[in-house]
This record gives sequence, C-alpha cells and structure tokens, in this order.
Amino acid sequence: MTQAHYYSNPAGLPPQTDLLTDRAIVTEAYTVIPRGVLRDIVTSVLPDWTGTRAWILNRPVAGGATTFAQYLMELEPEGGSGRPEPQHTVEGFVLVVTGELTVTIEGETHVLAPGGFAYAPAGTSWHVRNAGAGPVQFHWIRKAYEPLEGYVARPVFGNEQDVEPVAMPDTGNRWRTTRMLPVDDLAYDMHVNIVTFEPGASIPFAETHVMEHGLYVLEGKAVYRLNGDWVEVQEGDFMSLRAFCPQACYAGGPSNFRYLLYKDVNRQIVL
Repeated sequence: MTQAHYYSNPAGLPPQTDLLTDRAIVTEAYTVIPRGVLRDIVTSVLPDWTGTRAWILNRPVAGGATTFAQYLMELEPEGGSGRPEPQHTVEGFVLVVTGELTVTIEGETHVLAPGGFAYAPAGTSWHVRNAGAGPVQFHWIRKAYEPLEGYVARPVFGNEQDVEPVAMPDTGNRWRTTRMLPVDDLAYDMHVNIVTFEPGASIPFAETHVMEHGLYVLEGKAVYRLNGDWVEVQEGDFMSLRAFCPQACYAGGPSNFRYLLYKDVNRQIVL
C-alpha cells in the first residue's frame, strides 16, 4: 500500500535574494494562497491558545467565501487550548498532517496521528493538546451550524486512511473521494473529504454549483480551472471558491494529486 502523504508547512522566511513574484491571487470568484506566502510573518495568535500559531487560510469576508473559516494550526509541545471554540453555535473539524494531536470531545479522548480527524458539534465541550515531543500541524475548519429539526450531530473520530474511498463514476477509480463525515445524515451541514486524482486524471467538465469550497493541497500538483483561468497548484497551496465558481482540473503527476476539501451543505435558499 502506498504511504499517505500530508504536506506540512516549513514556514520560515525566504532569503532577501528571492524574487517576490508568486501565484497568490484574489478575485471575485476565487482566491489562491500558494504555500510560498505562508511564512512566519503572516501567522496569527488566537485567544485561549498557548504555544500555538495559526495561518488564517479563509474567514468569512465580503466578496469572499462566507460559510466557513479554515486555519492551518501549529502547536509546540504542551501547546493547545482547553477552550478552542469561543462561539457556542460554531462546529469544528480538525485533520492532522504532522505529529500527534490529543483531542477530547465531551470526555472522549483520542490521539490523532497524520490523517487523523475529529468533528466537534456546535455547543460541545472539547479541547486539544500536543502531548508529544515535536510540533503538530493540523487543519481546523469552523462553520456556523445550521440545525435541522429532528437531527442531532454527534462527535466523530477517525483516520482517513481507514476510510474506504469512493470512486467517481466512469473514472476507473482514478478519481476518488474519501468522505470523513456522513454525507447521508442531514445532521451534518458540511462535507469534509479528501479527494485523490492519479496522475493524468481529471475533472472532465466545469463543475458549477451552489456549494462554496475550501481546498488545501496535501500532495502533488495539478493545473486547476477556476472561473475561466488555468492556475497551477501544488502541495501546500490553498484555494477558496465562491458559490457557482466553475472548477475543473488535470492532475500533473508524478505522484497522486490529493487535497482536503470543505463543502457547505445548503439548508435553505434565502431570497
């Protein structure tokens, strides 16, 4: 079995001899934040966290994707938070990319290795800690929960390597999706998946639909079609897409192209 790969940000600062040209772009339809701009100087400090720094990849802002926030978190040994979520109405999802993260939700504790994930429903008591000897990096996705009468979201723990991927139709399993939250349970109002393309595989049409997206490339490279533009992306890059932004891609190889994908689930249409 091929070992799963999860890109982790080396941070630091580039030398003064480097050119400043990069692929970072913000448009009305999408944003691309390449890994080269995720440096020490753009980190944030969050309240109620110790030994922690965060790269803010997305937050709800006018003209951007408005349904979610996504952070790349780095914890030093003994770093963490006993109260990571300050808003009672916000749910959270974490995916570990390097190190080991101890996560407790409503008294249930799991130590998450790379590929490990946890979902904390809105209003639950949860905390995180780096009990190891080295740093931990993980993604933290936050969303204001939209409750639905008769449905209750429960905590979820797992590792994406233990989840059987689902092949997309008519692709010979060369494009597949690992779904980490139940997609057939209306208690969950967001989907968080890992999408895998083998070298040369593609999304063969311009997807255009109501869901907003957050995509962080975990492995490989591709050329991505975003609202009529072809954009080269590689592991460590982040893309946020507004609703109805057309998207497609070709995986460039030589390794698989994999990304962490957030999608919102629309409960209602507000006019």
